[in-house]
Amino acid sequence: MTYDAIVIGGGHNGLVTACYLARAKWKVLVLERRYIVGGACVTEERTFPGFKVSTAAYVNSLFRPEIIRDLRLRDYGFELIERNPASFSPFPDGRYLMLGADAEFNRREIAKFSPKDAERYPRYVEMLERVAAVIEPTLIQTPPNPVRPGLDDLLSLGRLGLSAKRLDGSMGEAVEILTGAARPILDRWFESEELKATLATDAIIGAFASPSMPGTAYVLFHHVMGETNGARGVWSYVKGGMGGLTQALAKAAADLGVEIRTESEVQRILVEHGSAVGVVLANGDELRSRRVASNVDCRLTFETFLDAEQLPPDFVAEIRRIDYSSASAKINVALSALPNFTACPGTTVGPQHRGTVHLCPDQDYIERGYDDAKYGRASAEPVVECTIPSSVDPTVAPDGRHLMSMFCQYAPYRLADGRWDEAAKNAFADRCFGVVERYAPGFTASVTDRQVLSPVDIEETFGLTGGNIFQGAMSLNKLFMFRPAPGWAKYRTPVRHLFLCGAAAHPGGGVMGAPGWNAAREMLKSG
Repeated sequence: MTYDAIVIGGGHNGLVTACYLARAKWKVLVLERRYIVGGACVTEERTFPGFKVSTAAYVNSLFRPEIIRDLRLRDYGFELIERNPASFSPFPDGRYLMLGADAEFNRREIAKFSPKDAERYPRYVEMLERVAAVIEPTLIQTPPNPVRPGLDDLLSLGRLGLSAKRLDGSMGEAVEILTGAARPILDRWFESEELKATLATDAIIGAFASPSMPGTAYVLFHHVMGETNGARGVWSYVKGGMGGLTQALAKAAADLGVEIRTESEVQRILVEHGSAVGVVLANGDELRSRRVASNVDCRLTFETFLDAEQLPPDFVAEIRRIDYSSASAKINVALSALPNFTACPGTTVGPQHRGTVHLCPDQDYIERGYDDAKYGRASAEPVVECTIPSSVDPTVAPDGRHLMSMFCQYAPYRLADGRWDEAAKNAFADRCFGVVERYAPGFTASVTDRQVLSPVDIEETFGLTGGNIFQGAMSLNKLFMFRPAPGWAKYRTPVRHLFLCGAAAHPGGGVMGAPGWNAAREMLKSG
């Protein structure tokens, strides 16, 4: 049998691509290496019996509402649960800061630390929204080719220039957000270290960088885009865990006629006369197709599934320049009781449990954590972000129990001394638990089970090189028309009929769906 398209990898982007191709009556096969579809956006019930664990990705905002609408994902059980407030930051002196979607609530909270910052914060948000109004539409556009521009590329660049005119006096700020460091921006806007530390943690999530390093401003900005149920910039939980999204996509795909095979590992992409014609599985099976779409990263696609001689040398050199550095660990925790924070006591669900809990007293704390990592050491004092989805979604934990996700920085993929064995993982997890314990005494005693994923585990489990959750760094030289390489940002590759449909392509990482949607559009154009 010959398929119209084979999609390598059943993560959210691969499933989106499959759905849109199937809507156009293509015969599509999705191949997933693991036992379950979803990639890093998955709910697993094998981790802790009775719990529904979002093993990797844990919150949502960026997933495109157009895809939710087009594929009728709500009809397949997809449901977003808003978090109010969005964040809770306790501090060593016993004070705390909460932020949410209500402007007056935010003003009162920030004023506890700085009346000046409380007045400036709405203007800061407005500035980011002005930039987002220009940048966000590009997420669902095919980037132009700056190396060999055709008429369409020149028109696209022209339209981008015209839209940038709307920035007016914000042009300098927009350029700084796309290229610069988060810390100088936050220091210029605000005086309260508590507010700056809360915001700065979003600039480093998934990045091997400190807030004072160029490129972190875009990661910060990346976290203010998106929406939940029409509310802009609001992050949410997916009911039943993040797999609620990918299972809805899988159901939509099945109804559209997509064939999905799990435990089907691709070993090689078949190329004949310069064109992709199918794949070979690890078990030796050969599957043929008119088109192949890869939802995995560029190292796997071009350095594992293909031979270097099948690709132009300059392209190979550019692909090898992709930075897969990572210093993020994920710890999933089963709890017998909610954390009881000293700054905001309570053992029943309260506002302090609903959003992201930022455990980071100031920006210097982040810098010191990064200082350890840059020399190949896991941070002695980790930056810890916690979410407790069971506080708003009781379906993810048994009655009377709770589930916590901890996303922790910095845990470098390569350790200068040793490797990420069980001893190293447990030692780092213990330090992270120690951080929580300072703010919520008794936390460690409430832990009934834990799963510790180092960057090496993230790589081995989800096929993410270096444990990089974005399939490669989101720096300016690897964004938009330069992702994954200049001249190859249109989801096509030097191998005819081979496309990229995952986060390795524009607009990059995050549970967004846009790379998959954009890639499907280009594949359909190819006939």
